Amino acid sequence: MEGDAAGAGGGDRSSIVIGLIENRAKEVGVAAFDLRSASLHLSQYIETSCSYHNTKTLLHFYDPMVAIVPPNKTAADGMVGVSELVGKHLPTNKKITMARGCFDDTKGAVMVKNLSARDPSALGLDTYCKQYYLCLAAASATIKWIESERGVTFNGSFDHMNIDSTRTRLLRANLLQPLKDIQTINTRLDCLDELMSNEELFFGLTQGLRKFPKESDKVLCHFCFKPKKDTDEVLKPANGRKSQGLISDIIVLKTALDAIPFLSKVLRGAKSFLLRNIYQTICENPKYASMRKRIGDVIDEDVVHSRAPFVTCTQQCFAIKAGIDGLLDVARRSFCDTSEAIHNLANKYREDFKLPNLKIPYNNRLGFYFIVPQKDITERLPNKFIQVVRHGKNVHCSSLELASLNARNKSAAVECFLRTELCLEGLINEIREDIGILTLLAEVLCLLDMLVNSFAFTISTKPVDRYTRPEFTDDGPMAINAGRHPILESLHNDFVPNNLFLSEASNMVLVMGPNMSGKSTYLQQICLIVILAQIGCYVPAQFASLRVVDRVFTRIGTGDNVENNSSTFMTEMKETAFIMQNVSSKYYGSLIVVDELGRATSSSDGLAIAWSCCEYLLSTKAYTVFATHMESLSELATIYPNVKILHFEVDLRNDRLDFKFRLKDGVRKVPHYGLLLAKVAGLPSSVIDTAASITSRITEQEMVRKDDNCEQYRSLQMAYQVTQRLICLKQSNQGDDYIREALQNLKDGYAAGRLT
Repeated sequence: MEGDAAGAGGGDRSSIVIGLIENRAKEVGVAAFDLRSASLHLSQYIETSCSYHNTKTLLHFYDPMVAIVPPNKTAADGMVGVSELVGKHLPTNKKITMARGCFDDTKGAVMVKNLSARDPSALGLDTYCKQYYLCLAAASATIKWIESERGVTFNGSFDHMNIDSTRTRLLRANLLQPLKDIQTINTRLDCLDELMSNEELFFGLTQGLRKFPKESDKVLCHFCFKPKKDTDEVLKPANGRKSQGLISDIIVLKTALDAIPFLSKVLRGAKSFLLRNIYQTICENPKYASMRKRIGDVIDEDVVHSRAPFVTCTQQCFAIKAGIDGLLDVARRSFCDTSEAIHNLANKYREDFKLPNLKIPYNNRLGFYFIVPQKDITERLPNKFIQVVRHGKNVHCSSLELASLNARNKSAAVECFLRTELCLEGLINEIREDIGILTLLAEVLCLLDMLVNSFAFTISTKPVDRYTRPEFTDDGPMAINAGRHPILESLHNDFVPNNLFLSEASNMVLVMGPNMSGKSTYLQQICLIVILAQIGCYVPAQFASLRVVDRVFTRIGTGDNVENNSSTFMTEMKETAFIMQNVSSKYYGSLIVVDELGRATSSSDGLAIAWSCCEYLLSTKAYTVFATHMESLSELATIYPNVKILHFEVDLRNDRLDFKFRLKDGVRKVPHYGLLLAKVAGLPSSVIDTAASITSRITEQEMVRKDDNCEQYRSLQMAYQVTQRLICLKQSNQGDDYIREALQNLKDGYAAGRLT
């Protein structure tokens, strides 16, 4: 690929170019190209919500510098399309409209097939190109825009485009899109088991990964983008910077290849499938040694990757072995002479002006400059010093002599960079031929970095047995024993753990309790444990057996949405509608977490909506955890046996609430806790007394009605509890004797009319 890739670097600014297109069936195709790592990510999905929730999520995830869309087109049902959505959620200068003819799926498939670093057959394009034509059309438009606007050309003769996630986004991508394949999850967990049980392997990998430069995954960029040279002599420094970046990448690549033998030594005795596979594909691959030898034939062995600016500049100037290019040797001599002259000038100033602590640091923008401590300056600096600026206790300055030497030094360095790149052209072309193995190495480093430095390191810093390996079943229950919030437990040493049990026979849990009793934290804790488990990490619990979920839906928090002219209640209803429209009816169930639905409207309407939503969710395969203040919702358990009621324990002492943060079975009535909190907040006593009188009369009427309902559904509840326990015993891995005893206890309990 030839052109100017300068826009792919630099700072925290986004480097993602994203293309989007949809069809009449509301299928959306997305192609996201990362200019920094030359990686392409393709997605295609059906938008089931009126608000284009999935597309908004992807736009938030990628945060693109540019979004490419076809001309505005309103959907048949009057809803806004993707083009208008991008215009609403991104600044005007970030939205690029291209003719619909640029979104050509056939050309997109050919481009991806020709430019992929992977074997084209491994991509499965022949199988999927008809099914996923929209994302290929988006890829075609995205690549066309990059070619025209960024001045690059994609060359199909070399395999240099990576279609995979990069190191900087791997962990975030896993958290936003956890795994669903149990075998893949268990493969990661097996690797984590070995890391936690083998200290030598864990610390060896930690040390080995430090030997790889942090920029290893970005090295691919300059090998995919060939800098476009300007012939104008005025632009020579800009060409020098591009050459400098390419030389730096060669040095980084050399350093990374030098680290592979140590990684091989560490992984040689690994037992887990994932680590053995890494050892075989990376450490035993002769292509890496061959590439290292080719680099060693040109690059000096003493050159290493450095972060010190002047050391880095010097290493880049002397990267090529001496004697290969005569003009390069002359430029090096000039660079050394001017560098030496600058340091001699500093020594001269120290003696002439009695400034023993004068320093001469270097940075990439200014070159060399002087630093003088203010304590060494009696009155003011001599007139020879210019550009005087105070920085804290020091003074930064320069001089005409230093400026002249700086200019000559920079000119010599630029000449070194340009001559060095000419010498490296053959080597770079050879590296481009094998860009696929560098892609593989970058992926492996990403994965190892996440497993070792994110997962294993975090677990190793916790007390023993605080984290456990989760178990997964195809259709079993979700059972968490002594689960904890992974973030809040780090802030509170006395964090109270709690349990959770959900199954097909009991797929909804109603969590009740006063304000500040821990309901919202408990809901967040469940979601985080499930997500951690499905990215292949240990979870903060004593035991966890989970069913893989395909989606996690949450309705948590309150607040108006002024941008969309939505009140708190309207926002609640939109989010709840999205959940109901998208809850999975497939084999994999979803996890739904709802916090205080219906609190933003009248009590009667809120209760009615919450009740009907619960009934709807009970009919699905989804597991639902529903937190509420509405005690009337507890009557769901008398009608629907698959509802379980839990409450957070609270003690009432001297008209004050003592929160225990422990979950208990059943409904715990804390009398008028809202009135107690209102009293603590300072409401007048007359208001509190009147409210207490009103609520007492309402409570008496409710109790009579609840008693009638409980008696009516008692026999149904007993039968359902027996069925539920039989299902759990069927899925149990306990011995025959234990199961026989449990069956006998179940029989006796049912005959006695009470199940414990």
